[in-house]
Amino acid sequence: MDTLLTQLDALVLKPELAPFLSLLKGARNGIVYGSKVRFPHALVFREKAKLVLNATRQHARNLSTFAIVYKASMIILRNINPSGAGKEGRYDSFVAGLLGGYTVFGRQPGSVSQQIVIYVFARVMLSLAKLAVEPNMHPLSPLVTPEARAKIYEHAWPAFASFTWAFVMYIFRWYPDTLVSSLRSSMVYIYADSDHWDSFRNLFIHNK
Repeated sequence: MDTLLTQLDALVLKPELAPFLSLLKGARNGIVYGSKVRFPHALVFREKAKLVLNATRQHARNLSTFAIVYKASMIILRNINPSGAGKEGRYDSFVAGLLGGYTVFGRQPGSVSQQIVIYVFARVMLSLAKLAVEPNMHPLSPLVTPEARAKIYEHAWPAFASFTWAFVMYIFRWYPDTLVSSLRSSMVYIYADSDHWDSFRNLFIHNK
């Protein structure tokens, strides 16, 4: 057994195999990290259940509070509208959303709040991409043909996903300290650690 391990160690340390083996270790680390992050969610231990309940409570409280602030702001804005009390202004929803976003999410940037805001931001970007090619939205709208509009709708998500990963990988490569620590650590594990090993054991069995 020791002889076999020695031979394997010698094999995985060959410089000409390093690029190929780094791909294998990157895939291995991706599988391990993904499983490590997701699998525990299916195991309802007491401590995990407590964390899930706390996060659920905070999520519910944030959305409930935002609904109150938003709807109250809309009522106030309608009643102070210069065009006539009770009439909704074109940008009332924007102002009310701004007030709610600052009050509920802007002043308390915890992990749950960040997850909600980032999720909503991604959806907003996709919607804006679609709105950008809608008829009569801006001076350049007449230049967008129905065929082009259909193509943009079709490719909006692939483009969004592709550029999201393009930017995050560029930032991770050159400005990793600007990434949130949890994301940075996962990327280090999958993409940086997979470039380093000194034996068969920490190539396939253990990360380090």
